Amino acid sequence: MKISDERAIEQLITEMTVAEKIGQMTQVSKESISPAETADNFIGSVLSGGNDNPAPNTPSRWADMVGSFLDAAADTRLGIPLVYGVDAVHGHSNVGGATIFPHNIGLGSARDEDLVRRMGQATATEMLATGVRWTFAPTVAVPQDIRWGRTYEGYGRDPGLVSRLGAAFVDGLQNPRKTGFGVLACAKHFVGDGATSWGTIVRDETPNWWDDWGENWQIDQGDARISEVVLRSVHLPPYAAAVKAGAMTVMASYSSWNGVKLHAHRGLLTDVLKGELGFSGFVVSDWMGVDQVATSYEDAVVTSINAGVDMVMVPIDYRRFIHVMARATSTGRIPLQRIDDAVRRILRAKSFARLADPDQQVPPLSVVGSAEHRSVAAEAVRRSAVLLKNDGALPLPAVSRSIDVAGKAADDIGLQCGGWTVGWQGGTGATTAGTTLLDGLRATARHDVAYDQEGWFPERDRSDVGIVCIAEPPYAEGPGDCAEPTASDEDRVVFTRMRDRSRVLILVVYSGRPLVIPDLIARADAVVAAWLPGTEGAALGELLAGVHPFEARTSQPWPGSFDALQEPGASPLYAQGHGLSLSGAGPNVQRGSGSGQ
Repeated sequence: MKISDERAIEQLITEMTVAEKIGQMTQVSKESISPAETADNFIGSVLSGGNDNPAPNTPSRWADMVGSFLDAAADTRLGIPLVYGVDAVHGHSNVGGATIFPHNIGLGSARDEDLVRRMGQATATEMLATGVRWTFAPTVAVPQDIRWGRTYEGYGRDPGLVSRLGAAFVDGLQNPRKTGFGVLACAKHFVGDGATSWGTIVRDETPNWWDDWGENWQIDQGDARISEVVLRSVHLPPYAAAVKAGAMTVMASYSSWNGVKLHAHRGLLTDVLKGELGFSGFVVSDWMGVDQVATSYEDAVVTSINAGVDMVMVPIDYRRFIHVMARATSTGRIPLQRIDDAVRRILRAKSFARLADPDQQVPPLSVVGSAEHRSVAAEAVRRSAVLLKNDGALPLPAVSRSIDVAGKAADDIGLQCGGWTVGWQGGTGATTAGTTLLDGLRATARHDVAYDQEGWFPERDRSDVGIVCIAEPPYAEGPGDCAEPTASDEDRVVFTRMRDRSRVLILVVYSGRPLVIPDLIARADAVVAAWLPGTEGAALGELLAGVHPFEARTSQPWPGSFDALQEPGASPLYAQGHGLSLSGAGPNVQRGSGSGQ
């Protein structure tokens, strides 16, 4: 099958039946379809959702699983290649043993396009080794309310920063330096998902896949009640940058803009994205996002496709979707011209990714979690952690001291990775291979390092230096919506215990957003916002020891009270762009091409 250029694509479209075209517009969860069924229905894409991993969850098992779908598609009448998609949002993060990078909020604090580009290249290389050729990343939202459970997926509040880093990640994914071909990037979620208002989730008779989560959703998938001026000046620029960087797919947002679902918004999907921005790739829906457009499934499908959605992440009952599409096409509710446009865009993206190129040299599975990639991740950890406060506690003293480390997060890879890691909501404990803050302290510090997660050290009355690591529980999307993001009661107990027994106390915070903890910050001698650093937590130990300098600055303002979360103009405890050097004397001077706001 040849789709090497536009002429070949047009010729292929003339040879395709309506059923084959509809199949290309269909994306199905691997849990809901077999390889043989993908061939029978000419399916264009299969995905693994956040929890859809093979068993055992190993790189080789991933390669076998994905390969079975690719082989089935190759045996169809026209041999149009299938593209496999995953949420590789901070590394190939569904795969056991893969390199997990810091989440985007940390990368926004690092402010370095070259670093983000190299992270994208490493992610793409690990994906290619397993046969996966499409990631639903980067998120280029501009989060305005840290109560949002997706705050950590955004690079920060400044649209210029988000534009630069999002474009760099697109470039890294689609142009890995060693392979000559990359994976498809996906800018998401178009558009304005970072501007939704608290409490605007529509809960009616329309079926939603998240109904089982009850009232968790409060702002995710809500309504962005903003003017067109704000939409265009704050939330649209990162998409323009991603398109300019060559992004071949864009995902529509679950959210609404002034009451209209984005999946149904022709003005934004077709007129603005495809028209004004000149986007030549294809728009994919979010997971069952089309279902939310109307109570009638056929009406929902017709409205979404005519609005500009090209591929539908069904992802479960694909037979119903194919049936509805066939009926709507035969009756003229969806013009064949619109079908051909969608297929043309999908084939163009597949051509760009060289899916049908038999001469591609796929990287070996040994690149997954390789030392080279973990080195880039460790650098990202060091470059993204922000020194919020330092009253002379850091760096750790050069002379030998007793250092007592407390908090379960200090030795928990799952907590330091957060959501979208191995599973959709993430997990706790040894969820994948990596190192922790405690590992780094023991490897770096020339001290007597003791650890108890609850802060009990009966062998000595007092420690020279205490380090407490607290963490938000892992979360993703709506389950992470939180009216009052702060430290848990459990972490507060440990902090108080350590404060009472430590001459000097250092607080390390793992979180997907700034936490409202002014009382803890006031009582600590030094505070480090490490965000969600990923698998290479040991790199934090090097920072505390002074082996590397603190360089990062916050990409979100850090609030001083819960009331401030509801008052956009309220003065923060730390302004956006705050970050100290190890001396604590002033703001950091950034290096690299991404410096500055």
